Amino acid sequence: MKTTNFKSSFGKDGKRRKAAMHLIPNLFTTGNLFCGVFAILSVFNANYMAAAIAILVAMIFDVLDGKSARLTNSTSHFGLEYDSLSDVVSFGVAPGLLIYSWALSGQGTFGVAVMFAYVAMGAVRLARFNSTVAVSDGKYFTGLAIPAAAGVIASLVVFDHHIVRMGAEVKPILVLMITLILSFLMVSTIKYRSFKDLKFKGRQQITYLVWGILAVMLVAAWPQVMLFVIFSGYAMMGPVERAFWLVARAVGKKGAGKMEPPPLESKS
Repeated sequence: MKTTNFKSSFGKDGKRRKAAMHLIPNLFTTGNLFCGVFAILSVFNANYMAAAIAILVAMIFDVLDGKSARLTNSTSHFGLEYDSLSDVVSFGVAPGLLIYSWALSGQGTFGVAVMFAYVAMGAVRLARFNSTVAVSDGKYFTGLAIPAAAGVIASLVVFDHHIVRMGAEVKPILVLMITLILSFLMVSTIKYRSFKDLKFKGRQQITYLVWGILAVMLVAAWPQVMLFVIFSGYAMMGPVERAFWLVARAVGKKGAGKMEPPPLESKS
């Protein structure tokens, strides 16, 4: 009897630990969702800086959510769906309302259409990711991830508030262009590096550590500028890499054509 009771109690403890492991990523996802809702409320109160910061904090929770799920081996279909729904709020609806209230409210129906295009393309991007997550390459994302697109918008608000102070004539045009570009990139087939294949071994570990320290120092010293530089640089990385490989491929084909020997003339 004692052995049976011991085994049953051990089994219950194991189930409790497994349930707790599944709870940790979902708590981070809940933090992500809370930041998204807080950002929406801040937009309603015209507190755009608070909304932008809340979106950036939501990105931290989103990263912790995925990392904790992989480290604890507690990934689940429920967690995937919950994370996607939270991302729609935090990185779709919240940034969409932010750009509309901050810059596009004076553009009438066109401003609403551009804002809706961003939200809709973000939702499509998440749906496509969920439908292909089982067969996708872990080294690359297809299309710009919606948190990265939201990071561009949030960091742009911070950058403008502290550094640029765009005028009423320039801001709507620039935000319209950026929003449409981000909407296209999210649903495009352009490959973006996920940086999941980085191997922290040997000399590479020291190299990544040095670059990581430099990046943290720059962000800590000048976050108003560096956050926008990092997010916009990542958003443009995919198109730049694709253009580079297309040019390299075209140049390679021309070079191969020039190297081919001329056909021999037939003797009559």
